[in-house]
Amino acid sequence: MAQIPFILLSFIFIFTLSISNLAHSKTLKRDVKALNEIKASLGWRVVYAWVGDDPCGDGDLPPWSGVTCSTMGDYRVVTELEVYAVSIVGPFPTAVTSLLDLTRLDLHNNKLTGPIPPQIGRLKHLRILNLRWNKLQDAIPPEIGDLKSLTHLHLSFNSFKGEIPRELANLPDLRYLYLHENRLTGRIPPELGTLQNLRHLDVGNNHLVGTIRELIRIEGCFPALRNLYLNNNYFTGGIPAQLANLSSLEILYLSHNKMSGVIPSGVAHIPKLTYLYLDHNQFSGRIPDHFYKHPFLKEMYIEGNAFRPGVKPIGFHKMLEVSDSDFLV
Repeated sequence: MAQIPFILLSFIFIFTLSISNLAHSKTLKRDVKALNEIKASLGWRVVYAWVGDDPCGDGDLPPWSGVTCSTMGDYRVVTELEVYAVSIVGPFPTAVTSLLDLTRLDLHNNKLTGPIPPQIGRLKHLRILNLRWNKLQDAIPPEIGDLKSLTHLHLSFNSFKGEIPRELANLPDLRYLYLHENRLTGRIPPELGTLQNLRHLDVGNNHLVGTIRELIRIEGCFPALRNLYLNNNYFTGGIPAQLANLSSLEILYLSHNKMSGVIPSGVAHIPKLTYLYLDHNQFSGRIPDHFYKHPFLKEMYIEGNAFRPGVKPIGFHKMLEVSDSDFLV
């Protein structure tokens, strides 16, 4: 009978030991207390799937649905909480902010009301914060700017009001910022342009004012930005030639604002520009010929402006609709 190599035996021993440690690790009391407070506040739609007192599982009981735990030293901690589309009603569960090891918090498509508590800034390891499709209100707390690891911020389809906090510019890894379908006012902080990794900025369907020139006034701004949605607001002024410096831009959505002036030919030289929506503004003049020769431009919608006769759109217009596929991470 062949002997099992010593290295293989060592591996089996270490693997068995690690599984044993995982099974016997205790969940950090702080996280157990916080999750049970949340359990008490969420109601029957969640509680029926949360059996036992330990959210990470205890003995024969599995972890609670939507709860992901990891082992750190001698303890288990909650690292992900995903409880979405279960009609949670009531205020944002403040006990969530005690889960200090969270990397992902997803409570989207519920009926949460009231403000996001400022204690949200305690979640220093958070990478994904998804609260879209709720009924959250009041101002976006500036403490979100303390979440230095954040890459995805989804606050769309709520009732947030007030200005976009400039503290969001303190998030060096932020890639996706969704703020559309709220009641935000004021100007977009130009400091957001310093975010070196920001790919997608959507502030459509709010009550924002200002000009594109103000937004891109910082030299070298928005170096990675691919999609810029400013539609359905109250932006004025023209499209500045400097917009052509956003060389990564693929989608520019300016529909339903109060913008005016001529379209600068330099914008047609943005190398990967694919969708350009100018409709329902007060633009005038002609569309530069370069747009009609652009190798990637599939769609240019121009209805509802004061362009000269003979100006034609490009492609067939289809409304850009937000779907869950836009939020896959």
